[in-house]
Amino acid sequence: MQLASEMAILPHYQSLTADQINAKALDDVVTVADHAAEAILAEGLGKLLPEAAVVGEEACHADPSLMESLSEDLCWIIDPLDGTNNFAAGKLPFGVLVALAERGETIGGWIYDCLSGRFCHAQFGKGAYVDGERIYARPSGENPPIAAISLVFADPDRREALKTGIAPHYTCVDIPRCAAEQWPRLALGINDVSIFERTLAWDHAAGVLLLNEAGGKAARPDGRAYRVDAHLQKGLIGASSPALWDELAARMALI
Repeated sequence: MQLASEMAILPHYQSLTADQINAKALDDVVTVADHAAEAILAEGLGKLLPEAAVVGEEACHADPSLMESLSEDLCWIIDPLDGTNNFAAGKLPFGVLVALAERGETIGGWIYDCLSGRFCHAQFGKGAYVDGERIYARPSGENPPIAAISLVFADPDRREALKTGIAPHYTCVDIPRCAAEQWPRLALGINDVSIFERTLAWDHAAGVLLLNEAGGKAARPDGRAYRVDAHLQKGLIGASSPALWDELAARMALI
């Protein structure tokens, strides 16, 4: 991940030309750095665990059938440059996300902040760590709790319901448009709760594991565990404590 950052991402930071940025979907771009980083990561991870399938965000955009590998016995999941819109605009935050799944369940997750070097990792059943130090999720202590609610991928009715039914109960802050930043914020006591509408595996597999292993809670709004092979389903809640998760889930059930 550090190699991909140093070789493929940072050399392009604040120096991209227009022809190096392409629209992938509405309000979603891809850059030459995304593609170059994914190639480095896919090659390196393939050598670490040759028996595992490799599912990269950009490869899946080109060939959606690759997503079928998310259910395989072992599968690497790569987001080579998370927060690409920020990166393309020459601003923070952005990072690299990698996860390892076993038959649809995440068993390892790694989150690398390209500029600060912050390295988060978690292993199923063995805790969550930042720069080698074990972390334990904690609420911010603010009242009302701090919420980062992503409305970007919500349809208009859903967006309005979240604004009127959920937002008034919290102190709302801007989302970073970067899962590699949002999940650590929940685990480190910066944000208390977050709602995600789109739940793609490369965006969320590592962060969900990090938060759960830190003692917070990340799950579908109905309480089901997040699975990478069901990543096209909508709706995901993260919270710095199970109690805050329960409170938000109860409110969401009413909207």
